[in-house]
Amino acid sequence: QVQLVESGGGLVQAGGSLRLSCAPSGAASGRIFSTYEIGWYRQAPGKDREFVANINRYGGGPDYSDSVKGRFTISRDNTKNTVYLQMTRLKPEDTATYYCKAEFTGVWGQGTLVTVAS
Repeated sequence: QVQLVESGGGLVQAGGSLRLSCAPSGAASGRIFSTYEIGWYRQAPGKDREFVANINRYGGGPDYSDSVKGRFTISRDNTKNTVYLQMTRLKPEDTATYYCKAEFTGVWGQGTLVTVAS
């Protein structure tokens, strides 16, 4: 079973950009990471976890929530075993812990916190 780890979170001013990364944890996960569709989700304090974007195992078919469409871009580089979430024009309401997930499984990363200051 794949294990995932996120990175790239931090504090940014409104209007700024951040790039999050999702990568496999450990060699065994690395060998199978490219076979998984990967999704990004986020959870703001006091709110339910919500879908942000996902991408199929080939890097195609990206899908986005309406709240981030046009501002966020999901991509993957299977040669580097990494899925990225490029976030631009960030808003304070984007503040949340961001998680990646191996879609159609119960496997989540531990999350990375994004804070957007107004």
